[in-house]
Amino acid sequence: MSRPKVFVTRPSVPKEGLDLLRKSCDVEVYPEEKPIPRDALLKGVAGKDGLLCLLTDPIDKEVLDAAGPQLRVIASMSVGFEHIDLEECKKRNIAVSNTPHVSTDSVAEFTVLLMLAVGRHLFANAAAMKNGEWVYSWSPMLFCGQGLKNATVGIVGMGRIGQALLKRLIPFGISKALYHDVFHPIEPAEEMGAVYTEFEDLLRQSDYVVAMCNLSDETRGIFNKKAFKLMKPTAVFINTSRGGVVNQDDLYDALKSGQIKAAGLDVMVPEPLPKDHKLTTLPNIALLPHVASAEVSVRILMAEMAANNILNAFNGKALISPVY
Repeated sequence: MSRPKVFVTRPSVPKEGLDLLRKSCDVEVYPEEKPIPRDALLKGVAGKDGLLCLLTDPIDKEVLDAAGPQLRVIASMSVGFEHIDLEECKKRNIAVSNTPHVSTDSVAEFTVLLMLAVGRHLFANAAAMKNGEWVYSWSPMLFCGQGLKNATVGIVGMGRIGQALLKRLIPFGISKALYHDVFHPIEPAEEMGAVYTEFEDLLRQSDYVVAMCNLSDETRGIFNKKAFKLMKPTAVFINTSRGGVVNQDDLYDALKSGQIKAAGLDVMVPEPLPKDHKLTTLPNIALLPHVASAEVSVRILMAEMAANNILNAFNGKALISPVY
């Protein structure tokens, strides 16, 4: 019996995942450490039974046609799966999986890190050192920011990561935790003291507004001119969810005019953000290159989960983390 053929779109997928596949599959890996070009993807997937892809790989009808009718499973080494045409996969009875939950803790930890770094002006203060702006040994209000103690934190999206974030914020002595989610009440969050709040009221009350929501038709661009106008002028806005939930032009205007105090983004549109993008010119924003889940152990777990999803599909078993 011939071994299943699997195509992997990036050589930096951790070897732990690749080794799992190689035990029982013929594995072809795109050799260059960059997003796979379209022509290489169409060529590489041809005749394969399985595909291990990344968030940077658009998997649409053309790719599925190029693969052929024997393609049985697509495993994306990512939490998001908006890059995959799910309806087309359903028509062809192709199983699709992602890698949720394994990055929950790392993203929650990173979000706290970003909240503190932006609220306390860590990046701006480090730049001030390099630019020779530290001219007094000490001054009462020099480089002052705001921390988490006694702060009201509004979390938009109270899924697993939102709940993990809330759990980590409580020991800092926050005053109040508000949340908004299409599903409510969310009992685990409310047991930790979070209070469901309508979106506009959450914006008005919060010292920190944290985007933790999925990208959907309802959430696309939800943080826009209207939303920023409702926030406090001292508010800090953080996004570690999806870039598309923010209207970046409106965010730029809000930061430039002082409508809100500061922002920190780990996700944006496009990715990578051009180095001359207007957001990069602002002193009151921290821009990070989509690294909230960037821990070695997490990446290994993601690779292993993607590989095991593929193997389960080949062995007639239920996928560990099916998208549908």
